[in-house]
Amino acid sequence: MVLFSEDHLHETRRRGRIEVICGSMFSGKTEELIRRLKRANFARQRVEIYKPAIDTRYSDAEVVSHDATSIASTPIDSSASILLFTSEIDVVGIDEAQFFDEGLVDVCNELANNGIRVIIAGLDMDFRGKPFGPMPGLCAIADEVSKVHAICVKCGQLASFSHRTVKNDKQVMLGETAEYEPLCRVCYNEAVEKDKTE
Repeated sequence: MVLFSEDHLHETRRRGRIEVICGSMFSGKTEELIRRLKRANFARQRVEIYKPAIDTRYSDAEVVSHDATSIASTPIDSSASILLFTSEIDVVGIDEAQFFDEGLVDVCNELANNGIRVIIAGLDMDFRGKPFGPMPGLCAIADEVSKVHAICVKCGQLASFSHRTVKNDKQVMLGETAEYEPLCRVCYNEAVEKDKTE
């Protein structure tokens, strides 16, 4: 008799669900997304990965984490495009979900209702500490939300905030360690107050 673990059954049973991985910059969101998608590939599931076309920081076509782990993806401009590519797919991965339009919430619901496992990674807050794009709606409809944390570069505590270190008021500004730093709540509030005086 063959016994399957709960994890194995979870990854092979065709039941739609939405999993959201959220947190600040440098918290390992994309790394966790890639880990889950590679497990699905290993389980011989049909996987498709999407990212916003504007995100070209490491690669035009691949999803790449800060530690240089990567997986092939399809860059798209609109969340509606996902529905054009997902026939005969078991698992859909979406990176940098905060950059997509609000329609992503309905798209993910439709995919999950059609039996597809949807795994989403994105920033839950922008550099001002405000909910970012469709992420609040995605967290609300998710079957599972995993909040991951970076380490505060000022004090070493868990970091939930992405502090922008350069002068730019646009909500969307692609950047890395030269433009952003992860901070805990206390250090973030101190940094914001300091920014106001400069």
